[in-house]
Amino acid sequence: MLFKDIEYLTPSMGIERAYVGVVDQRIAYLDTVAPANMALYGEVYDGRGKLLIPGLYNIHAHAPMSLLRGYAESLSLQDWLYNKIFPFEGKMVAEDDYTGSLLAIAEMLRFGVVSYSDMYFFTDERIQAVRESGIKANICPALMVFDPDVKFEDLPEEQSNRRYVQEFHGACDGRLRIDLNIHSEYISNPQVVQAVGEQAVELGVGTQIHISETALEHQECKDRRAGLTPAAYFESLGFFRQPCTAAHAVWAEPEDWQIFARNGVTIAANPASNLKLASGFAPLPEMIATGVNIGIGTDGPASNNNHNMFKDIYLLATVYKAAAGDPTVITPAEVMQAATINGAQAQGRDDCGEITVGKRADLVVLDTDVPWMKPVSSQLSNLVFAAQGSDVVLTMVDGQVLYRDGTWPTIDVERVSMDAQVATNRIAGELAAG
Repeated sequence: MLFKDIEYLTPSMGIERAYVGVVDQRIAYLDTVAPANMALYGEVYDGRGKLLIPGLYNIHAHAPMSLLRGYAESLSLQDWLYNKIFPFEGKMVAEDDYTGSLLAIAEMLRFGVVSYSDMYFFTDERIQAVRESGIKANICPALMVFDPDVKFEDLPEEQSNRRYVQEFHGACDGRLRIDLNIHSEYISNPQVVQAVGEQAVELGVGTQIHISETALEHQECKDRRAGLTPAAYFESLGFFRQPCTAAHAVWAEPEDWQIFARNGVTIAANPASNLKLASGFAPLPEMIATGVNIGIGTDGPASNNNHNMFKDIYLLATVYKAAAGDPTVITPAEVMQAATINGAQAQGRDDCGEITVGKRADLVVLDTDVPWMKPVSSQLSNLVFAAQGSDVVLTMVDGQVLYRDGTWPTIDVERVSMDAQVATNRIAGELAAG
C-alpha cells in the first residue's frame, strides 16, 4: 500500500507530509515526492484529510476480562478483586479466554492498537487468538501463589513456562513474544519470585508484574518485608535482571524511581483504571525526569472499561498536570512517545514503533476531516487532546490491514460478540446459583 501525500507523525513527534510506501511487512518508502514506480506498492491510499501515526502499544492488559466488562463497579480494589473478580474468573474455562481475547483484540484494532502485553490464564487459547487475528502481543502465563512455602519447581508453571517460550517465543514472524509473570508481591512468595527471575534470565525473556498499585498494597509490603517497598523487594531478589514491564507504580517512592531507571524497568501507566478504582496518581513526571521508560496500558475491561487507548492518552496528558499542580508537565510529545515507541521498546520490538524506512509497517490512519480536529494550530496537540478512538479508519500490522472502515478481515466480530455474551451469562448464572 502507498499512502499518498499524507500527514504523518515523525519519530521526533513532529507532523510532516509525505508519501509512505509499504512492501510486505515493512515501510519501504518515505519521501515528499511520489515514488517512481507507484505500482510496486499496490493500492494507493488517498491521504487527504487523514493522519498516519505509528500503531499504539497497550503494554498492560488482561484481554479475556472483556467478559467482565461492567460486572464489578464502585468497589475498592481489594473488595473488587477478592469478592467479585476472583469468583468470576474461577468459573471461566479455556474457551472463555479465547472468546474474551478475540473480543478485546477486535476492540483494540478498532482503536489503533497494534500490540498488547497480556497477563492472564489459559495461555494456549490466548495465543490462538493472537495467531488468528494478526495482532502483535507479549503474552505471559499468569502466576499467582498464595502458599508462602511452595517452591517454584513444585508448580506446573516451572515447566509450562519453558514450553511456551520454546514453542511460541518469536512465533508468527516475531508477532508473538512470551514473557514470564509474577502477579504481584502480595500474591507470590520470595522463593518463587527469585526462581522466576532466574528462569527469565535462563530463557532470555522479559517479565510482567503489578507493582505498588494501591497505598495498602505498598504499605503492607513494607510491613512484611522489613521496610522494603515492592520495587526494592523485587530488586533484592534479582527479578529485574531481564527487561520488566511493571504496571501501575502509583505509590512508588523516590528510591523506587531510581530502581526502575537503573534496571531498565518500564512502568505501564494505567490512568483510566487508576482513576476508576481510586488507586491514585502515579508520580509519572518525576519518574520521567529520573529516566524511567513510561508506556501506557488500559488494564482489563473490568476496571477501565474498554481498550480505547485514546482515552488513556488524553488522561495521561491531563490528569497528571492537575495532580502535579503544574500544567507544564507531561507534554503531548511525551504522551505519544509513551503510546508508541516506548511501548515497542518495552516489548523488545526494536524494529517497531515509529514511521521510518525499514521499520515494521504497524500503521494507523485517523480521519482528521472532522469538526473536533479543526482548526489546526498544532496537529500534535489535536491528536492528544481532541482525537477520538472512533477517528481510526485503518489499522495495519506488519503490512496487513486488520481493521478498515468498520470491517475486521481476520475476526468474525458478530460471532465473537455473541459468544462473549453467552459466556458471561453462563458464568453469572453459575455464580447466582451458588
